[in-house]
Amino acid sequence: MNAVTQASALAPAFCEGIQYFGSPWPGFTEHAGEPAIAQGARAIKRAGDLAAAYQTLLAADALRYLTLQICGSKASGHPGGFASSAEAYASLVMLGHTNIVTEVGHHAPGFYSAMFLDRSLEEMGIRTVQDMRDRFREKHGLLGHLSGAIPGLLAPAGPLGQGQHFAMAGALLHPGTLFPVTIGDGGMGEPYVLNAMMHFNTAYPTVTNYLPVLVWNGYSQEHHSMCTTWSNAEMTAYWKGHGFENVYLVDAKNFDDRDQVGAYVDSTAFSFDRRLAFAAAVLQAADSAAKHALNGRRTVLILKQLKGAGVHKVGAKAHNLYPADTLDAEHIVAGLQRRALAPEAWRIVRDNFSRAGGGPAAKTAVTEHVLDIVPLPELPIREFQPGEKQVPATAFGTLVAAVGQVDPYFVVTNADGNEASAMANINQILKIRHPVEDALYHQEPTGQVYEPLNEDACAGLAAGLALFGARSVWLSYESFAINGWPIVQTVTQAMAELRRKTPSFVCMFTAGALEQGRNGWTHQRPEIENYFAAQMRNGNVYPLFPCDANQIQAAYEWALGTYNKGIAIIASKSPLPVYTTMDQARAGIEKGAVTLYESAGGDRTVVFAVTGDMALLPVFEAKDRLEAEGRKVRIVSAANPRRLYRPTDVSWDTVSEPDNTFMDDDHFNALFDGDVLIGVTGGPSGPLEPIMLRTRAARRDVLAWKRGETTASPGEIMAFNGLTGEAMAARAKVLLG
Repeated sequence: MNAVTQASALAPAFCEGIQYFGSPWPGFTEHAGEPAIAQGARAIKRAGDLAAAYQTLLAADALRYLTLQICGSKASGHPGGFASSAEAYASLVMLGHTNIVTEVGHHAPGFYSAMFLDRSLEEMGIRTVQDMRDRFREKHGLLGHLSGAIPGLLAPAGPLGQGQHFAMAGALLHPGTLFPVTIGDGGMGEPYVLNAMMHFNTAYPTVTNYLPVLVWNGYSQEHHSMCTTWSNAEMTAYWKGHGFENVYLVDAKNFDDRDQVGAYVDSTAFSFDRRLAFAAAVLQAADSAAKHALNGRRTVLILKQLKGAGVHKVGAKAHNLYPADTLDAEHIVAGLQRRALAPEAWRIVRDNFSRAGGGPAAKTAVTEHVLDIVPLPELPIREFQPGEKQVPATAFGTLVAAVGQVDPYFVVTNADGNEASAMANINQILKIRHPVEDALYHQEPTGQVYEPLNEDACAGLAAGLALFGARSVWLSYESFAINGWPIVQTVTQAMAELRRKTPSFVCMFTAGALEQGRNGWTHQRPEIENYFAAQMRNGNVYPLFPCDANQIQAAYEWALGTYNKGIAIIASKSPLPVYTTMDQARAGIEKGAVTLYESAGGDRTVVFAVTGDMALLPVFEAKDRLEAEGRKVRIVSAANPRRLYRPTDVSWDTVSEPDNTFMDDDHFNALFDGDVLIGVTGGPSGPLEPIMLRTRAARRDVLAWKRGETTASPGEIMAFNGLTGEAMAARAKVLLG
């Protein structure tokens, strides 16, 4: 029996699939005879113990080995970035802090390796290294970037610049629990990472139990990172300038005994004693940083180490594997052999990880359980009478404020000001969270309205809270919402995969293009509605277009009763006619559409299918013109177009909390059948797609937004886009022949 075969025979069963084993390290019997995390314990006893540092280093190399091997198994994936963070990640686990999120989707194989070592992946049938190799980057397996659907992982990670929002949301909801978030120095170049944390630090000065862990390795994915030339003093000053009082920076260069060139070095190239000293320094820094963060001090941990430390290559060349980087490739084999551990080392690492934090993260992470939030009483819905004029946004604001009054977890986020969107009632009742108390501006230190001046931070915290199980709402101008929507897309996709219920993420966008005449095209960007429309087919995304102040209340009432969905409500901040009773309003949201008006007589029928509220004004003008010529007109509000698709159009059966409520053909035809069908929207045409797909009207058209311009009134901007009663009536007559 050769040495490899003999080692395999001695290895624990979970090691099946490990290709290379090594010899025990020097001092193994002395420092790793027993797991540093004792049976029944949640963490090591003391960060200064040499055995704890020794076993932390074992864990770091185990993570590196698995990361490289699973990537090599598919000649695909990203091992380099996580490899440079391995000592920091291992230290946090050994200290019992396992509610770890990341900003870096490319660290996925390292996180999966950690979830394998702590046995979390057994929840999805992954029990051996071979299982993990087989299911890496495969359908129903371990997708290439992190997903909260993976047992033990708290949140997704894909686009850079998002992970800090999940850490801050977790910290807000779970005082006393530490939420480390690893951040790459490439991702730190995203403009909102430190900005978002600085505003949070100012708004929530006592919520310090999140710990940014900067992986400062000198490289982005294809080149040097933009902060690669900074000195340690400059990096420290950068974080202190964003409100972090304690900066723990461990620089591998200070431990190097191999005379490596450059500011960034590979600790795995050190002598064993210096490697151990480096791991001990990281462990002790992580311990101090965690204690400060848990005791009211804003703290960051920075690990400065060359990208790719300990895997197949270093620098940006370590970032990604390509088709030639197979497990048979010489450089991959060499990398694995350098990191190969003895069978008894794997057993020690598994014992420590499966005990850390009280057990596998799949059992202990805060997101593995439904958050206990207060049930809502009946909402103070006010039924407005058809014919009167009311402001939809203000009616919505009343309900938002009512939710905040009973739910202490509830947070409202807004960048451009609730007062500017006719929702001052939210600020008046819930108060803007601000360190300066001022009654004139409705602000106080304990307010529930979070107002950073960038939409990424607004959307991020609100989305993070929803994903972690709390209610929230993001309010924005539709014009600027695109700046925050990417994280909403990330979170709603994650919600579609979750193995637990969480409140739907709700946002409401005001000041649509038709209201913003004098502000010009900078405030006329309704094209984002096509983004929402495209996501309807995902299965759990619902853009809602309430037609009046009654229906916006019905829309929010409906949204609050749903789970694992993304819901965008689009409405105006101007006084507009009320068309529906509350019963009609609720029916329109629940069924997808409702008839607002139908002529008593007429010889041929023109149907207007309308999304939105202000766009109805010229539609009713067109109705008058057509009726005067003897035509019959039906005006239908398409309030919830997702319900108007056919079931086969939408991936409703692939998501958590599936919703297969779609309008049947008989009801659809009763609403939309006519000699002519004209879709009308104050935004782009995408939300009307389900109607245009299903209609039996041979003669049909769409009148929609084209482009912005500075105008003196909403009527003028509608005219600029061909959205006038005259134009609609004229188009109907052409279609009627």
